[in-house]
This record gives sequence, structure tokens and C-alpha cells, in this order.
Amino acid sequence: MREAWTAWLGWLHATPLALAMRQSEWLYPTVEILHILGFCALVGAAALFDLRLLGVSRQIPVQQMAAHLLPVAWAGFALAAPSGFLLLLSDAKSIGVSPIFLSKLALIGLAGVNALIFHTRTARGLQAWNQHVHPPLAAKLNALFSLGVWTAVIALGRLIAYYG
Repeated sequence: MREAWTAWLGWLHATPLALAMRQSEWLYPTVEILHILGFCALVGAAALFDLRLLGVSRQIPVQQMAAHLLPVAWAGFALAAPSGFLLLLSDAKSIGVSPIFLSKLALIGLAGVNALIFHTRTARGLQAWNQHVHPPLAAKLNALFSLGVWTAVIALGRLIAYYG
């Protein structure tokens, strides 16, 4: 499996788009800015919702907060994921085997699983939370986990630039 991964990274590294990412004066910084903006939208929306679940801004109904922030999170993901892939292309052979990068990917996967669990199980009673103000313990645990994982993803993303 590792050999297949390494071969795929080598192939990615040699693509014309990867070459353009390395040689263009403006392409890499533009993609990096788009990646940061996407992550700001994704993680910002997630963090605001998580904080609401933990008791911040109780005057805003949970369901209303979710309806407002979920599209922002999806738009952020739609920008962050492809731009992140383009950043990987710039040095796929090196970045793709970095423990920091691989840890970041694993944590993004965990964040996705956490969100899936929240939306398919924990949030079933979301409408009732508006009446009681206090989300259940499971929702608060999802929120704490989400905040911790996204903080670690951001930290690892920055470390890639120095150690990746």
C-alpha cells in the first residue's frame, strides 16, 4: 500500500498542474490564500456552532444557527479541499509522506466522522433544544471534540510549511 501511495505521489508531482504550481510566481500564493479563506469559512462556521452548543449566544436558537452556518461550512469545505489538493501538488513527493500531513488528513477524517455522527444521531432532537436552551451532553461532547480536532488541523497545517 505504501508503495502504491508513493507511486501515486510521484505521478502527481510530475503532472503539468504540479509543475505550474511550482513554477508560477502567482499560482501557489493565490491557491494558498484560497485555501486559508476556505478553512476560515469552514472552521469559523464549525467553531461558532460548537460554541453555541456549549452555551455561547443562547439567545440564538440552535436550529437557526445550524441553518445559517451549515451552508457556510460546506462552501468553506468546497474551497479548502480542492485548494489543499493543489497545494499538495506543489511538492507531492515530500509533503505526501510527511507524518504531519498524514496526521492532518487523519484528523480531517475524524472531524468528518464527528460531524456525521452529530448530524445523523445527536442532532435528531435539534428542534427541542430551542425550547430548552441546553443541548444534551452528547452534543456538547461533539462540540468539544470538533473544536479540539479543528484546532489541531490548523496547527498541523501550519507545521507543514516548516517541517512537511
